[in-house]
Amino acid sequence: MRSARSCRASPSPCTKATIDLAELTETAASPTRAYVIHPDLGRARTQRRQPEHSLAEAVSLALALPGIEMVGSEVANLREPNPGKLFGKGKLAEIKERLEALEVELVLVDGPVTPVQQRNLEKDWGVKLLDRTGLILEIFADRARTREGVLQVELAALSYQRTRLVRAWTHLERQRGGLGFVGGPGETQIEADRRAIDEQMTRLRRQLERVVKTRTLHRAARAKVPYPIVALVGYTNAGKSTLFNRLTGADVFVKDMLFATLDPTMRAIKLPDAGEGGSGRRIILSDTVGFISDLPTELVAAFRATLEEVLEADLILHVRDISHPETEEQAHDVAAILDSLGVDDDVAAIEVWNKIDALGDDTRAALRRTDARTEGVQAVSALSGEGLDDLIAAIDRQLGDVLDEPRVEGHVVLDFADGRSRAWLHEAGVVEREAAGEDGLHLDLRWTARQKGAFEAFTGTAEEIEADDEPDEPRSGGWHPAD
Repeated sequence: MRSARSCRASPSPCTKATIDLAELTETAASPTRAYVIHPDLGRARTQRRQPEHSLAEAVSLALALPGIEMVGSEVANLREPNPGKLFGKGKLAEIKERLEALEVELVLVDGPVTPVQQRNLEKDWGVKLLDRTGLILEIFADRARTREGVLQVELAALSYQRTRLVRAWTHLERQRGGLGFVGGPGETQIEADRRAIDEQMTRLRRQLERVVKTRTLHRAARAKVPYPIVALVGYTNAGKSTLFNRLTGADVFVKDMLFATLDPTMRAIKLPDAGEGGSGRRIILSDTVGFISDLPTELVAAFRATLEEVLEADLILHVRDISHPETEEQAHDVAAILDSLGVDDDVAAIEVWNKIDALGDDTRAALRRTDARTEGVQAVSALSGEGLDDLIAAIDRQLGDVLDEPRVEGHVVLDFADGRSRAWLHEAGVVEREAAGEDGLHLDLRWTARQKGAFEAFTGTAEEIEADDEPDEPRSGGWHPAD
């Protein structure tokens, strides 16, 4: 698999934080010693999340970066953020002493840090610093694989950098011969950099439009295939990719880390046949990027396009890490993001309670009993395979209800040379009988309205079929319903 071109290798303006971190993680002979701080505003804290769990998630985010050695972490209680340095004098000195003792090179602050705060903290502590947005951008830059993913990352990074040009003053002085007076190189230089970033963002948007147009054409082509779409969504690291691999036999990158999957992946699979208690229908399964709380604004906008498959889905599988102590809070975040994407409340969904293998026997058994009597819930272990047969059966049932697909008899007469149409019908599993006649190949069908419409779109015969009130004279290469 080719590695993604990220901001690190790009000659275009990227986040200064990104470039600095690349120097640390890619040129150092040993891993970068990192320390994570979760600032906790007690009065402003939402009751949904405990600071210790937020800190644990931030540490997991940090460990998702290559070349990082985690040497410590802490929750830092704040009454009010200091506008210049985030923390008060006492806390600043306390943290500095700890960082020096641990020989920390990189501090990751789990929250927003203004450009001024970042510059001052780096100067006081003698370390590089990334806030939550910068950290997630780094992870996305490292993980993007498709052309669209790489472009989205670069666009988000430039948007982030544009708001932080004050961060680059000393760098610009050194590069461009600024005089170094109070106030840095001056407003003119910052405006020039902002203009350069705007121009690069315009170029990236144009490239992205072309990529998205291509993907739209691919989606239109899929619309001609009579397969419903089932989209996997969920909080990052909930096990979506492991489940996707189990169901499809694909080889999607799986690792116990946040954002292991970034770019959407799609595969067609066949559900069990009637002899096995199923419909035998084929479906398209889509694996998507994991959601996370407080996703940076730049990334919500930039990666909206990659989640459009969810909007097209006939059925959503909401994969939850049921063993996580904040599984309910994570589910709330996923629901909020789906709502922001405009996913209709009426779209059918199954909650997949994953990772039951990480629970005790009694808890696991209780969950399996709950899912047996609760509609729309399936407890599984994507790792061990427990509960997957029941999940597949539930997917089949839900799709049957959602698509409201009574099958009706149909009849098609094809030219003997029309192998494409014949292959399409057999692939869709709608052919009951097939026989050669003088006028062509006769096929008796049982199909749904969706499959019929898809076949019309595939063959381009929809208007002709609708206008054909007397189908006694079959057309070469055409088809007509049974009398």
